[in-house]
Amino acid sequence: MARYDPSHDKYHVQRVRRTALSLAQSLSPTPDLLTVELAALLHDVLDKKYVAASVAADPYTFFSPFFKSMADTHGIDLIADGRGLVIARVIDNVWWSTEKKLREAGKWTDWHDQCVELHCVQDADRLDAIGAFGVMRCAAYSTVTNRPLHTPAEDPQHSNTAIQHFHDKLLNIRDRLKTEPGKKLGDKRHRVVCRRSLS
Repeated sequence: MARYDPSHDKYHVQRVRRTALSLAQSLSPTPDLLTVELAALLHDVLDKKYVAASVAADPYTFFSPFFKSMADTHGIDLIADGRGLVIARVIDNVWWSTEKKLREAGKWTDWHDQCVELHCVQDADRLDAIGAFGVMRCAAYSTVTNRPLHTPAEDPQHSNTAIQHFHDKLLNIRDRLKTEPGKKLGDKRHRVVCRRSLS
């Protein structure tokens, strides 16, 4: 991930890990913390903005060598205990665009609604997309990808601007948060995004 831009760098991953664990620890019953932590740490490794779709197609196979190394070095057999499958599935479903596509296709399942580990990592990742850091991350990604910050409505690139990204995603995140503590954090950060995007 060293080649990823500042919007998806190791500091983003560290913030997502910290927030996901904080959300998980505040829930009752507490979800599996190792699953939450590893899914948070690995959630952007296969982000299709940075890796080929063919590489990202099977997260379980991709991460299996890592899961095996956990058994060898730490005595935690994520493959035998089934957590490797859950971690891979969380990683494969964490992104905003994935949820949107699954919902539109009618493929959002009971698992998606009930997997608290998924909810913790999703909320943490989405919370990092709003608030002051979220505004800066949007600007950073726009700069790296040469996405215009704003264009006139008649411009062909109007639907692919940083401002449009606020309207398509960032202003809608608060209403898609799933954990109660995530929703509380989201309210505060949403107000920051509104002040920045509407001023």
